[in-house]
Amino acid sequence: MISTAFEYQRANSLDEAIKKLQETGGRGKLLAGGHSLVPLMKLRMSEPGILIDIARIPGLAGIREKDGKIEIFAATVHHDVASSALLAEKCPVVAETAGEIGDPQVRNRGTLGGSLAHSDPSADYPAVMLAVDAEIHLKGPKGWRIVKASDFFQDLFTVDLAADEIIGGVQFAAVKSAGYAKLHQRASGYAIVGVAAALDVKGGVITSARLGLTGAGSHATRMTNVEKALAGQPLSAKTIEAAAKIAGEGIKHVNADIHASEEYRRAMIPVFTKRALEKAMARS
Repeated sequence: MISTAFEYQRANSLDEAIKKLQETGGRGKLLAGGHSLVPLMKLRMSEPGILIDIARIPGLAGIREKDGKIEIFAATVHHDVASSALLAEKCPVVAETAGEIGDPQVRNRGTLGGSLAHSDPSADYPAVMLAVDAEIHLKGPKGWRIVKASDFFQDLFTVDLAADEIIGGVQFAAVKSAGYAKLHQRASGYAIVGVAAALDVKGGVITSARLGLTGAGSHATRMTNVEKALAGQPLSAKTIEAAAKIAGEGIKHVNADIHASEEYRRAMIPVFTKRALEKAMARS
């Protein structure tokens, strides 16, 4: 299908983009890579009257280390995240996850901020942002605010982002002992089930763990029961196997579609939890 008619505008700064959003009276949408919005427009599931292009705002793309933390700006494309030498050294799970997204065309156009704002239930980034305990930086008419990833993803395509706010980027502490594992939907590359795991280890003991699950429910979520089962335990294959067995327990609603039934997804959650934890252990 062809989208409905719309007006195209370009913003040269975050403040200008926010002002333009307010002026649209709810009719405007932000456009960066377009890989979430444009397909919806072509299906007429989204019919914005005005598109505001933010892809060329200076300083809205890039990856850096600042004050001991990693920062990735919102308009950074997946390819740049996947190929970042800084991430490969400091926090390889984020680069690894970006490399699992879609195909080369998608990775060269799609952006981190767009993926997070869209919050597709099978997207990869939300799970890894939960695992690295990222802070998401948002700017609106009243200035900046910070939302933890664990609070940002709320429901199906629903996040803690006001209509006149823009994601500026994410910030997180580097963690090497982390891994991501997913069951690919072959055509799109989306996660039928995806698990990101990060471990804090001291003296051979897991002091804390964070696990993000995507693909299974309406939105990415932490598997707190697995995290509790790992905390205080020795880092070993036996510990990981025992904790992975309870992955998915307590999740009331699990997706079912043409790609996988609810039963199959439930069966795969422990499998990919174990694989993600094994990757994290190998890097610890």
